[in-house]
Amino acid sequence: MSAKESDFLIIGSGIAGLLVAIKLARLGKVNVVTKKEKSESSTNYAQGGIAVPVGENDSPQLHIQDTLRAGCGLSHREVVEFVVTRAKECLDELMKMGARFTLEESRKGKRLALGQEGGHSVRRIVHAQDTTGRHIEAVLLERAKSLETVEIHENNVAVDLILESRIRHKPMKPDRCWGAYVLEGKTGRVNAFVARVTILATGGAGKVYLYTSNPDIATGDGIAMAHRAGARCGNLEFVQFHPTCLYHPEAKSFLISEAVRGEGAVLNTLDGEPFMKRYHPNADLAPRDVVARAIDSEMKRLGHKHVLLDMRPIGKIRVKRRFPNIYKTCLRYGYDVSKQPLPVVPAAHYMCGGVAVDLKARTTIDGLLAVGEVAFTGMHGANRLASNSLLEALVFADVAAKTASSIAKSKAICPPEVEPWKDEGTAQLPEIVLLDHDWDQVRSLMWDYVGIVRSDSRLNIARRRIRMLREHIESYYRAYKLVPDLLELRNIAYVGELIIRCAMMRRESRGLHYNIDCPRTDDLNWRRDTLI
Repeated sequence: MSAKESDFLIIGSGIAGLLVAIKLARLGKVNVVTKKEKSESSTNYAQGGIAVPVGENDSPQLHIQDTLRAGCGLSHREVVEFVVTRAKECLDELMKMGARFTLEESRKGKRLALGQEGGHSVRRIVHAQDTTGRHIEAVLLERAKSLETVEIHENNVAVDLILESRIRHKPMKPDRCWGAYVLEGKTGRVNAFVARVTILATGGAGKVYLYTSNPDIATGDGIAMAHRAGARCGNLEFVQFHPTCLYHPEAKSFLISEAVRGEGAVLNTLDGEPFMKRYHPNADLAPRDVVARAIDSEMKRLGHKHVLLDMRPIGKIRVKRRFPNIYKTCLRYGYDVSKQPLPVVPAAHYMCGGVAVDLKARTTIDGLLAVGEVAFTGMHGANRLASNSLLEALVFADVAAKTASSIAKSKAICPPEVEPWKDEGTAQLPEIVLLDHDWDQVRSLMWDYVGIVRSDSRLNIARRRIRMLREHIESYYRAYKLVPDLLELRNIAYVGELIIRCAMMRRESRGLHYNIDCPRTDDLNWRRDTLI
């Protein structure tokens, strides 16, 4: 096996990974490894937009305050200020690359149309109708594919990171990353992708849960690989559940943007009773952790499987113009949202924690950076403010490119000889159905015991069961030749256990983590990150 060498290896092809690739293209060879098709990423599922303080009644200071408030005391102020003050610059750069956002008429002519979402005190969501992520992804993909030094490897699944300590067969502190072993989906070969700098841009871990708004590829691969390699991770107990996903057996939890409530949509019980005023003074514009818990509470109180989202107050003309993708998709499933309420449920949506990085996007392993949802920057604290995720990805992609460039300039950084992947003694997996049961068990376990509302007893049960499942899955990993489903199953079980560990460590309720046995927020002892 000959290694695939490059100056830079990027694992993941969402907004963060593609932007880093574009910025590094002029400095050397860039390999981008992506699990599925080029455009399949969480970026594509981002309907809301990018939070940017460009409105007449807005300011960076107000955006910072809203972010810190949503983060429930755990957002790192220096990181929030760093990101928000660079928001306009990053938006301008995207527009120069060809991104086109929705405009509206004003007294001074055309201007950016700004949406409002829960937790924001003013309108500041820059959007491309209701398909912002898909539009940005298309722009970046077109640019990346036009660059001769960027090669995108589709249907390739990263297995594990290549570490200096494993090459030298001795412990090292700090260790160094030299790329990753990657499974080629079509052939079953495991190739060594060797690079001077490796950037994780693998997205989140929504598929750890039974119900999620994430694409199928969101299996926590980056978090699992980094932690297995010894990288510090943090705040994994803070899993954001999007309050409103379409409840339909064929829709795979199609996400209904929070922006619809910003435009006037209302949450009701099945009897048509609005209920959010009982949970928060901002009612339907409350932060999403409050909304998700409120829906969960109403469903449990009434024994209902979903609640209703009424978009009729927005008006048919505005609904079709502002949310054309949501309107058309719901119509395909039999719901005309301009005439009838929509059944919705919460679903796992975004990881506020992840692989710990500093303000230069560096992990605790030399040569390994992380950007986007996989990274724990400190921006989101205990609860992400809506539409801050794409902003954070843009800013830290720029940071990561500068850091990677600086590392690669050192002549002393020369990759060593890397051993081929060894799979002697392993057999072909006889039936893929062997994995299906474990997939269902992990995801159901996490949904039932480590979901929106938790308890000590549930977490203890979950910890015992996930350990047994992990041992079983690891026996498959050692015995059989690798296939993508086995790698993803291994990773969701691994990340599931990390989430449980963090949740058990935090002896309070804060933001997205709510434990009925520790219902109060304890600033004295727990106004700090959970690091593992």
